Amino acid sequence: MGRIYAAAEQFVAWSGQCAPADVERLLARASQDIDAALLTAIYPTDDAGFPTEAEVQIALAEATCAQVEYWLAIGSDGVTTAEQWDSVSIGPVSLSGRSNVPPTPAVVNGVELAPRALRLLRTAGLLPGEVLPW
Repeated sequence: MGRIYAAAEQFVAWSGQCAPADVERLLARASQDIDAALLTAIYPTDDAGFPTEAEVQIALAEATCAQVEYWLAIGSDGVTTAEQWDSVSIGPVSLSGRSNVPPTPAVVNGVELAPRALRLLRTAGLLPGEVLPW
């Protein structure tokens, strides 16, 4: 299992919501998304890859919670994309949009990040990351 940046208790405290039954699974998936988005970010880590600076630890935990909060708000499980359309037909093609469309997630390193997660990571100075030449 990969790094998980937030616990169920942190999600409840941060979001003010009750934790869903599968909160650990959602936090694990969200942590994977945060890891992928920070592929080029540079910050000190321990041998397991966890950040060692308190500010970075807090930013990653809050961004992970924001990602889960976003999924819960749009009715997603972090895997499906059912939140994009009310109905879809294939032939002769018909798409029906939603009238209450949630904010569009940002794509960072191929990962859809919740708008709040993106802001938290940017504010912490973790995005945009860049690879520096040696």
